Amino acid sequence: MSVISEFKTFAMKGNVVDMAVGIVIGAAFGKIVSSFVADVITPPIGFLIGGVDFTGLSMSMIPPLEGAKAVTINYGKFLQSVFDFTIVAFALFLMVKGVNRLKKAEEAAPAAPTQEQILLTEIRDLLKSQRV
Repeated sequence: MSVISEFKTFAMKGNVVDMAVGIVIGAAFGKIVSSFVADVITPPIGFLIGGVDFTGLSMSMIPPLEGAKAVTINYGKFLQSVFDFTIVAFALFLMVKGVNRLKKAEEAAPAAPTQEQILLTEIRDLLKSQRV
């Protein structure tokens, strides 16, 4: 078997395709959440604490030399990443919780009896009535 045909067999397996779709959707979802955090959540929080833009928060370690940039610790970008992660984790939690609720509702719903089950029940009832 050639390498190309082996790769084609591997790539066309259901799990690989499902995983690829999940990764693409996850990346798109990540962009949506990042925009939501940066454009909707962070500005009101910044306003409440005095109009501070989180991504611009930094602390200079040493004064800048002539013609050189200052060495800074950009803790604002870190805070922004923490907010992004928290909102993504919460959104995933809600999504998994919803899926689990749907699964429980689906499992709890009694399945309609099959034709075979109906016939077996009728046979059982007939046999019970003949014993009496």
